Amino acid sequence: MGVRSRLKEDIESIYHRDPAANSTIEILLNYPGMHAIWLHRISHKFWRGNWRLTARCLSTFSRWLTGVEIHPGATIGRRFFIDHGMGVVIGETAEIGDDCTLYHSVTLGGTTWQAGKRHPTLGNNVVIGAGAKILGPITMHDGARVGSNSVVVKDVEADHTVVGIPGRVVATPSKQSKEKVERRTEMAKKYGFDAYAVSPDNPDPVANAIGQMLDHMHLMDSKVQELCQAIQTMGGEVCTDKLPELNVDDFNEAEQAAAKKRQLEITEFDPSI
Repeated sequence: MGVRSRLKEDIESIYHRDPAANSTIEILLNYPGMHAIWLHRISHKFWRGNWRLTARCLSTFSRWLTGVEIHPGATIGRRFFIDHGMGVVIGETAEIGDDCTLYHSVTLGGTTWQAGKRHPTLGNNVVIGAGAKILGPITMHDGARVGSNSVVVKDVEADHTVVGIPGRVVATPSKQSKEKVERRTEMAKKYGFDAYAVSPDNPDPVANAIGQMLDHMHLMDSKVQELCQAIQTMGGEVCTDKLPELNVDDFNEAEQAAAKKRQLEITEFDPSI
């Protein structure tokens, strides 16, 4: 993949994961997380080419410029997103998969002074909340989530959510929980609300309360529909008028317009799209 294609991919991933992003120019100029990732890609090439001092100097410059410290030996996948950036530390032997997200003050650190693999490995689609510390040569499998300010020192299985000190599992990918997440997500979209990097099992009381409200609305809708059907079966005439349907397109009209604007900006950035 060429440099320009990689840059377009990074910009598009920021659009998908940060609702505050308004334009391509804004992202290019004002997202230190992306600047840190691109400087790391250069320093990583120097590191692999055995230009170790040059790589470390460029890494130090990146830390001074962005507030993000990524050792040039770390391996990072595609569409990696560091939100806000300040205080993020990624160690030498850390490995990060595709589509991962780190918030500010996250540490991917080691627990030993011995040489060799001593930093975490992140699978694909891993999200690490603000202030969390992932320590040691452990593995965060695909889809794992870590709550803010947690400290994780053991492997986390795929699609599990971990919070606390030390980190403990609070959500597992059971069929019921997956259905609940999907139902909440669909209902949230209809009502114009979409949770931002918050798991429904996160101990945030506001996010939890909103999730419970969505569950309650879904249950009430189902019960009213069942009641109407029962009364009509007995000969009653109730609920003859259909409830007005929520048109997702109406709610998302502004969002769709913004998406078209973003696509136009990216196309202008690279006319070959």
